[in-house]
Amino acid sequence: MKRGFYTIMAAQFFSSLADNALLIAAMALLVSMHEPAWMTPLLKWSFALSYVLLAAFVGAFADSRPKGKVMFITNLIKVGGCALMFFDVHPVIAYGVVGFGAAAYSPAKYGILTELLPPEKLVAANGWIEGLTISSIILGVLLGGKLIDPNISAVLLSFDFPLIDLGVDSINESALCVITGCYVVAAIFNRYIPDTGAKYHKQESNPICLLRDFAHCSVRLWKDKLGQISLSVTTLFWGAGATLQLLVLEWAKVNLNMPLNKGTELQGVFALGIALGALFAARIVPLKKSLSVMPLGIAMGLVVTSMIFVKSVWLAYPLLIFIGGLAGFFVVPMNALLQHRGHVLMSAGHSIAVQNFNENLSILVVLAIYSFMVSLQLHTSIIIVIFGLFVASTMYAVMLKHKANQKIFDSVALIGEQKHE
Repeated sequence: MKRGFYTIMAAQFFSSLADNALLIAAMALLVSMHEPAWMTPLLKWSFALSYVLLAAFVGAFADSRPKGKVMFITNLIKVGGCALMFFDVHPVIAYGVVGFGAAAYSPAKYGILTELLPPEKLVAANGWIEGLTISSIILGVLLGGKLIDPNISAVLLSFDFPLIDLGVDSINESALCVITGCYVVAAIFNRYIPDTGAKYHKQESNPICLLRDFAHCSVRLWKDKLGQISLSVTTLFWGAGATLQLLVLEWAKVNLNMPLNKGTELQGVFALGIALGALFAARIVPLKKSLSVMPLGIAMGLVVTSMIFVKSVWLAYPLLIFIGGLAGFFVVPMNALLQHRGHVLMSAGHSIAVQNFNENLSILVVLAIYSFMVSLQLHTSIIIVIFGLFVASTMYAVMLKHKANQKIFDSVALIGEQKHE
């Protein structure tokens, strides 16, 4: 890999680390405010909402200037969202502002890979970038869990700066200070991301034209026989993944009697499984064989339903690693295929923006359904079974669609096609 790739990975790691630590801190803040349980999924909902609302505009923004500068600017927006929690802004609103920055950050983060690397390295690059992102999720949720631990926060609050009163005197405020520091480190790495020299046509600034262009790109990707399959899989994965992240915490509380700061460890274990699956896929699955991993999506959904029988932490660990491994192994090749196909059909920033729109629309819908089921006070086991069967049946439907496409013409032969200037 080129040296700039590792700088991108470092910037992504610290930015994602802060995002996930902030989610746990925001959840703890909701608990301290005595908000109802259905409010917790709204944190992820407000974060994902920005991806949907800004989808038509962030692709053009990402392609309008060097992507390292785009990542730096949008990382500062995340810092602003984090800072809002210091001033008693409701966590759902503040985390939504962080989502605003993340929505603009993502097309640059993924789009630069297609500028920097040839198609044959995209699966490996995605494996590393996803593996590192999942590692940051593991450490981020663990960091967030530790920062809201009274013993850890007591140590942080004991630090005093001579002649300076920072006004930090609570568990949440000490956590937010550490998280802000992670965003600052990410910003430093952003400044050292190289300019790839990729140039695009002058980007449109008229909102109506941008919406029309985005709609055209969306239709083009959904009509493409490879694009529609890979986009369907990644859309399902992110909607399911966001829900499972919260469902694991509730499952830990109900089945394993673990409080929030301990339940985050299980989130980390699940994320570790995804990282291992992602790295394994990067090593053995070439881009040409990316569609062969789809049956693992069905397997993941069915295995998820077995969570209802687990009452021991020692059984929960290997089960979550196995579920995460299946998820990571099947999503990384599909994500690489989607990036490759999007890059062939349109610009890098625009294709990632279309991808983000669909994936985060899925997150909004699935989280809204999950929040509704929680408000109905359905037992966690019932929600888990519904969730697992939904994932398995949806993946099966996608496989049937791909089989029907192949009967029309061999779309797999398009994998590896170069972009036409």
